[in-house]
Amino acid sequence: MSLQDEIKILRKFFPEPAVNSVLESLHQHQIQLRFSRSRSSKLGDFRPAAAGKPYRISLNHDLNPYEMLITWVHEIAHLHAFKKYGRRHQPHGNEWKQLFGELMKPYLALGIFPDDIKEELYQYLYKSGATNGSDLHLRRLLKNYNANATAMVHTVESLPLNALFRLPDGRVFQKLEQRRKRFKCLCMNDKRYYLFSPIAVVVPIDGQNSNQSVYLTKKNI
Repeated sequence: MSLQDEIKILRKFFPEPAVNSVLESLHQHQIQLRFSRSRSSKLGDFRPAAAGKPYRISLNHDLNPYEMLITWVHEIAHLHAFKKYGRRHQPHGNEWKQLFGELMKPYLALGIFPDDIKEELYQYLYKSGATNGSDLHLRRLLKNYNANATAMVHTVESLPLNALFRLPDGRVFQKLEQRRKRFKCLCMNDKRYYLFSPIAVVVPIDGQNSNQSVYLTKKNI
């Protein structure tokens, strides 16, 4: 793939002022970047180089440009932490937090983010100490910049207790109690429990019991 092709792809996902910096990091660290299907459990993922494979970062393809950039910095901070400390550090511990803040500073200086996002990032990075990627207030704010922000969107936290909902892959869940920052949910297809972020986007199921929902899901598949 040519350099111009790489730039063209990155421009589809990242704010324009950040493209050259992202491209430089990709080449410098020889990262294989993949834009993944939407995942309700995470926005991005970092995998160390191993078995002849390069460093790998995947980012959900449907993030808005600001959320994409913040998630990129989150994952590239994991790479820097791995290079510096190996596996001898906590995934979102103090070493990672410091690197995340340092890597975000240049982007804040470029004036990429709207004022409300920029102010929340400062709080998130340097005042609250909650730089572990699970700051819900920041993520709720970022959702306001989605292309479909004005459309009716349902999240796990917006549903009543015991409500049924469906994911894009067809699986049906029942919302149960909240465990710290996440909701415990029962998958009606495999009877296993999963933890969901409060702001995970889901499709509510109205007027159906769980058995009917599972039947319909299997029928559709």
